[in-house]
Amino acid sequence: MVIICGAGLAVTFWALCDSVKQVKDQILMFKPQLGDIKSTLDSLQPLIKEMAECEKELDGPEEELENLRVEMEEGVELIRKCSEASRFKKYKYGSRLVELSKSLQRLLGILKVQGIRDVKKALVSVRNVENVVHRIEGNCVIQNNQSEKIEGWCAVPETPTITVGLDLPLRELKMKLFKDGVSMVILTAPGGCGKTTLATKLCHDAEVKDKFKSNVFFVTVSKKPNLYLIVKELYHRTGAQVPNFQSEGTAVSWLQQFLKQTGQNPMLLVLDDVWAGSEFILEKFDELKMTNYKILVTSRSAFPRFGSPYYLECLNREDAMALFHHAASLGDRNSYISEDLPRKIVERCMGYPLAITVVGRSLCGQPIEIWQKRVLEWSRGSSVLESEHDLLDCLQRSLDALDEEKSLIRECFIDLGLFPEDKRISATVLIDMWAEVYGINEDISSIVNLYELASRSLANLVVTRKDNKDSDGYYTEHFVTQHDMLRELAILQMSQEPLQHRMRLMIDICGDNLPMWWKEQNYESLIARLVSISTDEGFSSKWQNLQLPEAEVLILNFQTKYYALPEFVEKMNKLKTLVLTSYGITPAELNNFQLVDSKPNLKRIRLERISIPSISRYPIQLKSLQKISLFMCRIGQGFGNGSIHISEAFPNLVEMNIDYCNDLVELPPQLCDLVQLKKLSVTNSHKLSALPEDIGNLVNLELLRLRCCTDLSELPGSVRNLKKLNLLDISDCFSIKELPEDIGELCNLERLNMRQCSRLNELPSSVLDLEQLKEVTCDEETEILWEPFLPFLKNIHMKVVKEDINLNWLHKAQC
Repeated sequence: MVIICGAGLAVTFWALCDSVKQVKDQILMFKPQLGDIKSTLDSLQPLIKEMAECEKELDGPEEELENLRVEMEEGVELIRKCSEASRFKKYKYGSRLVELSKSLQRLLGILKVQGIRDVKKALVSVRNVENVVHRIEGNCVIQNNQSEKIEGWCAVPETPTITVGLDLPLRELKMKLFKDGVSMVILTAPGGCGKTTLATKLCHDAEVKDKFKSNVFFVTVSKKPNLYLIVKELYHRTGAQVPNFQSEGTAVSWLQQFLKQTGQNPMLLVLDDVWAGSEFILEKFDELKMTNYKILVTSRSAFPRFGSPYYLECLNREDAMALFHHAASLGDRNSYISEDLPRKIVERCMGYPLAITVVGRSLCGQPIEIWQKRVLEWSRGSSVLESEHDLLDCLQRSLDALDEEKSLIRECFIDLGLFPEDKRISATVLIDMWAEVYGINEDISSIVNLYELASRSLANLVVTRKDNKDSDGYYTEHFVTQHDMLRELAILQMSQEPLQHRMRLMIDICGDNLPMWWKEQNYESLIARLVSISTDEGFSSKWQNLQLPEAEVLILNFQTKYYALPEFVEKMNKLKTLVLTSYGITPAELNNFQLVDSKPNLKRIRLERISIPSISRYPIQLKSLQKISLFMCRIGQGFGNGSIHISEAFPNLVEMNIDYCNDLVELPPQLCDLVQLKKLSVTNSHKLSALPEDIGNLVNLELLRLRCCTDLSELPGSVRNLKKLNLLDISDCFSIKELPEDIGELCNLERLNMRQCSRLNELPSSVLDLEQLKEVTCDEETEILWEPFLPFLKNIHMKVVKEDINLNWLHKAQC
């Protein structure tokens, strides 16, 4: 055995070789990746021998060569873990094997091109091998003559042989990048959507070349950014003398000098594959911005503080088909493959470029039966991600990037997979779930988590009204959508554990066809804490027994007009959050609601498109219930003539939300007996014409929101008794002509939203007594009403907003 840079490195190198050799044919899931690693190691052996010979001529081993040994040592441990992991846990190692393979392959390229002594010089300037190999992109043609310009460092990669669906994004991206005053644009999308391809296409665009000439630099940053290396690459690209750095401050100074020299002419810098946590790199370039240079950043994260990002969308059907035809090399074969088969495959890839490419390549040249089998497997519920490991590795890296500090964000992402495909998810549902499961007691914290997911291109957060940016806790018009490929990624994370050990249980029932494990009663009980069961219009509500003693959240989605709660709900004593959603055209009639009676821990109930009269006939008492939300429900006389007396059924209710309930004409008087109530929100209920006269009995009420109740003509005089009221929202209540004369008695009122109260002609003089009032949200017309009082109300901030309604959320979520 040859001594390679010392016995320690030699032992580690051969240990890595032996580990790969032993498991290469055993782990079928990663056979291609392990084959690539072994091939690269075989090619590295003679080159590392040569490195050893050169190293012997030096005075001992270099620190960076020690880093190479550590990386190989970690590779040995990675392969050991991969070989010992269960089938369910192997997925998480796929991306790490790919990174190891790429690292070794790029190191091989450097050794071949530069020669061993040049590698020695390169290694001195970096902290680890991975930082070296991530910096070299495209075809490296390094010249040994330092006086010649060095190509390959920061060079723009070659344009792919085919690009589809990027013409419009290219035009839009150029317009955004070339706009005056814009120095940096973030090009963002989930992994595998074509960000790098679009950035490369931009660099080769004729208009871009004409503007920037040869002053275009392309640097791949990746997960472990190194400012030293980026600056050195920029100097290498120009053929200038590469400076030596002693500190980050020195690197910044050299960067500033470089930008001054090259920035005399227009310059374009592409920072490719920038990950969350690398903001400090963007900050340095942003601080040194000049009028003559533009920066394009590609990332899975949006980095909103660096400007408005450009979101790259998935492919439409026509472009998706074109890409698939190329990837599958159909050509003449298309004549004997029916159009229906490629169409089904492309539809399953859901416009995702990487999915289309890897599936097309895997089917290229395969018999027609292989194509048919793949479609058949998908129709039975199999995921594209289970068969295409390269695609899974690409998407999995987005989750792997969520370190221990962001582990909760990862859990929140997986929870999105509990909801039906192609359906928007109400942010308020997630708030209710996460409050009980993760102890996130502040609604705003859950919304922040959603923004974090959106910024990482793992979900889309849609606010249906652009003017709904008040920080008043109103999130009814916040919805989450997700690309189906990301939903499959979330579902795959759930299924990595055996069924009896899963924290989450998602069951999708077609007709009355229960899963086989359920039919055969294979498990006495399951320990899932979050349970989601979806049924279609063919379901007959015939349930079999299911023991869920640990379930804290139950989500039931259905499409039938009549629906019965499963009887096993009665035994779910740890249940804390219940979400019932009907996706039918009309509100569903609900049976068996008495099964939730006396649930000791049930704190939150949300009903969507449910007929309230159908449940009000059941006498129930929920002493622990704190929050109830009714969305698009049919109220009728549900709280008036039924067996439920609200104050007896929900004696400790703290929050009630009624949204988009169009048949609600008046609130029942008995609602005023809910003396523990702190938040009452009735929004977008256009037929509501009156509030109970005794609403002032709600002495603990802190928030009263009556947004967009267009028929509501007045507020009862008793509202003056709401001494704890902090926020009053009557925005878009077009029919209100006057406020109560004694409104000034609301001694704790701090915020008042009264925009679009167009019939309001004047304010009562008692508004001068609102000493705690700090903010009034209004429009230009209602602002005028306050002008006579403003000289006496010194602490009020007048917030004037314009109305801008967006109903795009009513349509099916698109990629």
